[in-house]
Amino acid sequence: MSESSSGVNTSSGSFPKSHSSQYSDLSVKHTPPSVEHSPDSGVVSTPLPSSRFRFVSWHRLEQSDVRGNQLTCPRVREGPPEEERSIREEGDVLQERWGRRRRRRRTEELEGQRWEERLQENWENCLELNLSYQDLGDPFQRDNFFRILRRLIRVEKLQLVDNSLTDLSSVCLPRCRVLNLQRNHLVCLRRQLPKLPALEHLCLSDNAISSLGGLGAALGGAPLHSLTLSRNPVTFTQDYRSRVFSCLPKLQVLDGIPKLPEDSLPPKLHFPETTRMCNIL
Repeated sequence: MSESSSGVNTSSGSFPKSHSSQYSDLSVKHTPPSVEHSPDSGVVSTPLPSSRFRFVSWHRLEQSDVRGNQLTCPRVREGPPEEERSIREEGDVLQERWGRRRRRRRTEELEGQRWEERLQENWENCLELNLSYQDLGDPFQRDNFFRILRRLIRVEKLQLVDNSLTDLSSVCLPRCRVLNLQRNHLVCLRRQLPKLPALEHLCLSDNAISSLGGLGAALGGAPLHSLTLSRNPVTFTQDYRSRVFSCLPKLQVLDGIPKLPEDSLPPKLHFPETTRMCNIL
């Protein structure tokens, strides 16, 4: 046993052995420490036991009993045992798999949310839609509501019940066949109805329509099959049914009642002159 000038004990029996076949030629015999003179300080230094491993990669050292106070470079750290390593690897794999599942689930949720948003905003391809009872009290709500209506270029069945609508003249529904405008505030047929070139069934009950003026201009070009005007002031007009059928020759059903033979007669010839006045008590 001898003590070097640097304070490290060296012994021929304490030098570590490398079990790697590549470095099996390393001698286990004691090598006298070589004395080197530092050109800067002149201090004599003795090579440490770790110096023999300075050209060896740390992962190639299977076993080493070199202690930390014998190293002049970063310590050669032993890896975890095989069992712990396998457990760590399995844990890493499970964690990575769980992370992938979580990312996949999040991606699916985002895609589903985006798809729902696209469905909600895909007004141009909507075929059937119910926008009733919207409670349009704020101007912003009304503006957004009409913006949606103007995008319904392919809708065929549309429900707009009880929306307090007063004017739909800025809306065009080119493919709409069934339109329900029950319980709104429509007054004039000529100026307040939307453009409906393909309309077949129209419900205008429970509005404030008091005149048939403009009925033919508003709906005469459409293949209208049935019309409902019940619970409107206009239904108390004299010769009401005959006037409606004269304006709409293609109409087959009015207020749920099919067209009768007397409905085809001109309004002037249908009622005698003495009964042209209608008094409601």
